[in-house]
Amino acid sequence: MDENSKPRSVLDSLGEEIVRIVTPVSICMLLVVILVSVLNNDSDSSGPSFTSIATVAYNESSSDSNWDKLKGAILNALVFVVVVTAVTFLLVLLFYFRCTKFLKYYMGFSSFLVLGFMGGEICLFLIGKFRIPIDCVTFALSLFNVTVVGVLAVFMSKTAIIITQVYLVVIGVLVAYWFTLLPEWTTWVLLVAMSLYDLAAVLLPGGPLRLLVELAISRDEDIPALVYEARPIVNPDSVQRGAVVQRRVWRERRDNDIGSDENLESRSNLNSTVYSSLESSSGLESLPSIGERNAVDVEDGQVSRSDSELAAPLIQHRINVRMNLQEGPSDDFALEGIGLGSSGAIKLGLGDFIFYSVLVARAAMYDFMTVYACYLAIIAGLGITLMLLAFYQKALPALPVSVLLGVLFYLLTRLLLETFVVQCSINLLMF
Repeated sequence: MDENSKPRSVLDSLGEEIVRIVTPVSICMLLVVILVSVLNNDSDSSGPSFTSIATVAYNESSSDSNWDKLKGAILNALVFVVVVTAVTFLLVLLFYFRCTKFLKYYMGFSSFLVLGFMGGEICLFLIGKFRIPIDCVTFALSLFNVTVVGVLAVFMSKTAIIITQVYLVVIGVLVAYWFTLLPEWTTWVLLVAMSLYDLAAVLLPGGPLRLLVELAISRDEDIPALVYEARPIVNPDSVQRGAVVQRRVWRERRDNDIGSDENLESRSNLNSTVYSSLESSSGLESLPSIGERNAVDVEDGQVSRSDSELAAPLIQHRINVRMNLQEGPSDDFALEGIGLGSSGAIKLGLGDFIFYSVLVARAAMYDFMTVYACYLAIIAGLGITLMLLAFYQKALPALPVSVLLGVLFYLLTRLLLETFVVQCSINLLMF
């Protein structure tokens, strides 16, 4: 082992980390924008519509005044947030009573509904739009096979990570498209409300997401969730040759008292992610989760941690561990963490994918100039969140910065920039 090797700086891999999470987010937003442009290109009223819990309090009408639309949208958003909060507390209760298998099967069933019913209906829209010749038997069998494989890839079996990533992006695209069918005012107010809910649920001591995270940490268990995991970046200098990569744990293992303290080395302060997950009575809700802790002791293949604390909800920080190996290769191991550092991956909840895509798709219903502005704002907000978490290691959800920047840029582009560009074009100052 090279004892003179220096730990890498946060900035050494930050760019690659951002690219690995921005790429699937961008693909998801692009696909939703394409769907909206193809299926809703005539007008808001001509496209498909649906009734959901987000419109149960007020159904927007074009004849209503702006003030009535705003009040109704606020009421709709309030009802939606209350339902999401109640469902999250129910999730905490079920998790408290160790109904983990039920939660896992429920999430799998929700994914089956999203892929089978939502995806099937969108496929029917596309088949009718492009007049694709296909018989109902072939369509039904193909849809069933794709749906079953998707559920197995995400929840029920171990598959190649690229397959899981693809299906998670597809689920995000399908759910985001259906959210774009909500009325305009309700959509914008709902985006702001969910950002504020995400902020409060993670930061407040009694927040449902915080309670869920602390319960998971205390039990050293994962929460069944729809979470996108990017491929880890491995720093060759941080892993001993011949070492075995071992997964990180939530809390201290209590069976690591054997052996002596001579091999004890490497304590590294670490904070890890609370990753946003997805779930609600209608199948959806933004849910950041997981945090992590202070010291990592490496001895004879044992990994422990003390003083678990809630940390960054977007990035699960990697642990820089230098190893003092004495025995053979059987005792060689490396610790795999998540986030910025020596080795690991970024995890981002599917709820963030969905609401980012809804924002951009709603902007696409107005003009593509607003799409560019909103996209840049979202990516900038995501980068800002990553930077803040990397340097300050504070508990921050992934939605607020990106969504609030996106809404602000949409308003500025629609109210100011568009008027300026149109006047320049009319006066032949810009082509």
